[in-house]
Amino acid sequence: MDLIGNLNLSYKNLTVNKTRTLLTMLGLIIGISSVIIIMSVGAGAQSLVLNQVKSVGTNLIGVLPGASDENGPPATAFGSVITTLKYDDAVALAKKSNVPYAVAVAPYVKGTGTVTWQSHSLDTNFSGTSASYIEVEEGAKVISGRFFNLDEEKNLARVAVLGSEVRDKLFEQNDPIDQQIKIKNETFKVIGVMEPRGVSGFQNQDDQIFIPVSTAQKLLLGINYLGFIRVRVDSVDNIPQTIEDVKATLRYQHNIKKAKDDDFSVRSATQMLDVFGTVTSALSLFLTAVAAISLLVGGIGIMNIMLVAVTERIREIGLRKAVGATRRDLLEQFLIETVIITSFAGLLGLILGIVFSFLVAMVAQYLGYAWDFVVPVWSIILSFGIAVIIGFLFGLYPAYQAAKLDPVVALRKE
Repeated sequence: MDLIGNLNLSYKNLTVNKTRTLLTMLGLIIGISSVIIIMSVGAGAQSLVLNQVKSVGTNLIGVLPGASDENGPPATAFGSVITTLKYDDAVALAKKSNVPYAVAVAPYVKGTGTVTWQSHSLDTNFSGTSASYIEVEEGAKVISGRFFNLDEEKNLARVAVLGSEVRDKLFEQNDPIDQQIKIKNETFKVIGVMEPRGVSGFQNQDDQIFIPVSTAQKLLLGINYLGFIRVRVDSVDNIPQTIEDVKATLRYQHNIKKAKDDDFSVRSATQMLDVFGTVTSALSLFLTAVAAISLLVGGIGIMNIMLVAVTERIREIGLRKAVGATRRDLLEQFLIETVIITSFAGLLGLILGIVFSFLVAMVAQYLGYAWDFVVPVWSIILSFGIAVIIGFLFGLYPAYQAAKLDPVVALRKE
């Protein structure tokens, strides 16, 4: 029998029991779609990191409390509260004599609380920062009123600047300027509204309230330390030198003699991007390896079903051998059936994986994240190729078992 004949016969045999064929394919469908989804989501997460770094600017330096390895995540990434950064550190970094290439320096503390105005209330985020915030943050502009100044920052002024979403939810169509609001039962005067910015630096900048850092520390949070500091540098070329200046200034501030005793971490935006890229790539590879196990399970399932098929079709095999079919014909027939199963399973898995990855990207974009829909071509080729190879290899044994049957014994089988 020629190849075309074997193809037709294999197709007919597979369509006789559609349910069993579909269940045979299911393991590979799940395995391939899982690999595609994980690789696509991993690539999307990396694009999110890249886009978020770009949104805050590539000429930024971040100062975080706690020491960390140069190539590893900062100490605060593990959820620990570290209190080594103070407001005076930000003041020292803002001095041109200490950090000559710094354009602006802003300290930050973060918190959440209930904000009320008249009968309206809203649970939102607040950021304690300095008057230089709008110079440090890329695209931060006031569209109504003004931002607080240095005197208000130093004197515990109860003033607030609203993000655009907070303004819309709390005041609706009313003008918020000069209105009195309460944040965690403390009264503040609204002096400005920020221009919409969307998600930047992994946070929705429109869904928060900005207040002077000293006010946030003492009135709302009851702390005397900072969450982090950002330094905007005049040029990307001056970032390496500025990092060294920042480290030297903070070591002087903290009375640290040796670099190994640092109680802070200094990272540029590009360094943070590299760290996040390394972490997401490693995580994606690990999850892909786990998902690939299901491809192996799918291959075992195909072998088991094909062995059952050989047992059920012993008389058919004996009859074919009796009328002249060779061992090669039977080997070819069962291998073709296996390849058909794995090919259709691979195609369905690819479609499901791509569709699901697209939905994930659409949901992320709807939530305001700069998430790109990316399906690496190599992941499609790799997952589909591995699926076909696994199916072929696991189909060899059942095909060999069918091919070696004695026609006389097979014809006598009840």
